[in-house]
Amino acid sequence: MPFLFAALLALLSACGSTSHWPETLRDERGAALRYEVDGEGEPTLVFVHGWACKREYWYETTRRFRQVRRVVALDLMGHGESDAARTEWSMEAFAGDVVRVCDALGLQKVVLVGHSMGGVVALEAARRLGPRCVAVVGVESLHDVARQLSPEEVDAFLEPFRADFTRATQEFVRTELFPKDAEPRLSDLVARDMSARPPAVALAVLEAYLRHDAAASLAAVTVPVHCINAKDGPWATNLAGNAALNPRFSAALMPGVGHFPMLEQSELFARVLADFVRPLGGG
Repeated sequence: MPFLFAALLALLSACGSTSHWPETLRDERGAALRYEVDGEGEPTLVFVHGWACKREYWYETTRRFRQVRRVVALDLMGHGESDAARTEWSMEAFAGDVVRVCDALGLQKVVLVGHSMGGVVALEAARRLGPRCVAVVGVESLHDVARQLSPEEVDAFLEPFRADFTRATQEFVRTELFPKDAEPRLSDLVARDMSARPPAVALAVLEAYLRHDAAASLAAVTVPVHCINAKDGPWATNLAGNAALNPRFSAALMPGVGHFPMLEQSELFARVLADFVRPLGGG
């Protein structure tokens, strides 16, 4: 196994429920929102994880970029080390988490990078940040936003998760989110991580994500929206359909990866991300 991949597995395994040295924001009820910041230079890259994930999944990426610009990674409320003291689980509420961190740090020029559900959250946060957001990057996200699931389709998808959250989540991760030739230790680690989330919160978040109108979110954003998606992943990217909603939409399709390109091929992913970010300024 290549050294970097072994080191990544060791890092993620060691993280567990602990982290590096997170900063903490507290809301009016005292609920904690955890985030990390490192490096200098604009535009700042703000990394938003996906459903049932956590900020540690960005560590290999932030390690590479912190040498040339400021990087921020946060745990959305109900995820990672952030508290779950919230009654509203929505993409808009999560966008508020992102904006709160940007406000606390006084960020004036931001690129929002969101994985999976985090891409939709990033679009909503971009709307709130206005001119402070210069671009949005979706990672295995926003594949075909015009394809809105019907209420019946959402309920059918959620049924096995409601019946046995741990089993359904682990099966979904292993069979749908990673290629058949993926490193088993990585897919097993992610499956265990995601299935360990509190079921009530995770199910509420997943339902909110599936019912969210991502097409309206994409159409409302005026900055460039670029996706780094899997070329042969579980979901095809509808380039023409997305561009019809937002003419500034573009995508780079990575071969040989599944739903977690920043973990599966971290070096290649960082290069693809750098190619998009570099013209926006900074290192």
